Amino acid sequence: MRGGTSKGVFVMREDLPEDPDLRDRLILALFGSPDVRQIDGLGGADSLTSKLAIISRSKRPDADVDYTFGAVGITESFVDYSANCGNISSAVGPFAIQKGVVSAREPFTVVRIYNTNTKKTIHATVPVKDDEVITEGDFWMDGVPTPGAKITLEFFDPGGPFTGQLLPTGHARDSIEIRERIIPITIVDAGNPTAFVPAAALDLRGPELPDEIGERGDLLAILEEIRQTVAHMTGIGMTADGHVSPSVPKVAVVSTPASYEGINQKRVAARDIDLVSRITAMKQIHKAYPVTGAIPTSAAARIEGSVVEEVARHQKGEQVRIGHPSGILRAESKIRKDGREWVFESCIIGRTARMLIDGIACIPDRGMP
Repeated sequence: MRGGTSKGVFVMREDLPEDPDLRDRLILALFGSPDVRQIDGLGGADSLTSKLAIISRSKRPDADVDYTFGAVGITESFVDYSANCGNISSAVGPFAIQKGVVSAREPFTVVRIYNTNTKKTIHATVPVKDDEVITEGDFWMDGVPTPGAKITLEFFDPGGPFTGQLLPTGHARDSIEIRERIIPITIVDAGNPTAFVPAAALDLRGPELPDEIGERGDLLAILEEIRQTVAHMTGIGMTADGHVSPSVPKVAVVSTPASYEGINQKRVAARDIDLVSRITAMKQIHKAYPVTGAIPTSAAARIEGSVVEEVARHQKGEQVRIGHPSGILRAESKIRKDGREWVFESCIIGRTARMLIDGIACIPDRGMP
C-alpha cells in the first residue's frame, strides 16, 4: 500500500510466525534484504519504500486495530520496531476496511488505531461509498504526483512516547558540542522524537535538497554525531547493548521561510510556508517529510524559545506549514502551556493512501523450516 509519501507491505499478524526471530527472517526474505536493490523481494530499495505494517484486530476498548510499524533494513539484516511511521499510518484505516477488519460506514469511517510502537492512539477518518474505500479525490499532497481522497489523521496525546515528556531535557533549548563547535538544539519527544538544529549552525542556507546534503559526506556524518549525542543524552533509541536505533531519534535542520525549487521541479514560495526543514530518515535525508516528524515540528514551532520557534513565521491559529524537499506539509497542532509545562493535546494531518496490490507473496527457503 501507498500511505502518504511512503510505500509498504501490509501483513496480518495472524499470517506471521509467533517466534520473533523466525518472523523477522521471513520479513527480510519478503523484502529481499539484505541487498542494495532488494531485487529478490518486495522492498523498494529506499528507506521510504522499505516499510512494513503488521495489522491485527485490537482487544483494546479504545481501538479497532493494533498496528505495528517496522523499518526494514536494505543492506543490513534488521527490522526496526522502535518508532512509528505517520505516512504508513495513513494507509492503516483503508487497509482495515478493505480487509473487513472494520465495517465501512458512509460517508466517513473512523478507524481507531493503536500504534504498538509508540503506545499512542490515532483516529483515521476514511471516506467511504457503497461500502468501499474511496481513493480518488481532489486532495493534493506534495510528494505524490496525483491527487486523492483526503484521509484525516488525528494523533492523540502525541507527546512523550519515549521519555514521558514533551521536552525530555526540561528545556526549550540546549546546546551540544560537535567537533569543537557549539550547536544549539531543541529536543521534542512527540510522534518520533526529533532534535532540531538551525541550518546556520551547520553552515547551510536551509533549502538545500537531499542530494546536495548527501553529497557532503562530512555533513551526514555530523548529523549522525548529533543524533548519537542526543540519544545518549536522553536515552531515546538506545538498545540494551548500548547501540542507537537507526530510526530514532531524528535530526531536523530548520531555517526561515525561503523560496526554492524542490524535487521534480516543485516550486515552493516563501509566502506559503512558515519554515523550511530537512529531516533525517535512516541516516539519510528524507525526500519529503515524515508525518511523525511534522508532529514534533509543529509543536516546536509553538514552544517559546525553541530553535524552531526562532526561525518560524508566527501566525495566528494552530496550523504550521513546513517547506520540505517535495513541497509543503501542513500540520494542525493543539498545544497549550499549563504553568511551566507544555501540553500537547493532538495533531491533525491530511494524507492520501491506496492499495496497490493484494495477493500472495512467494518466500524463498533461506533456512525457513
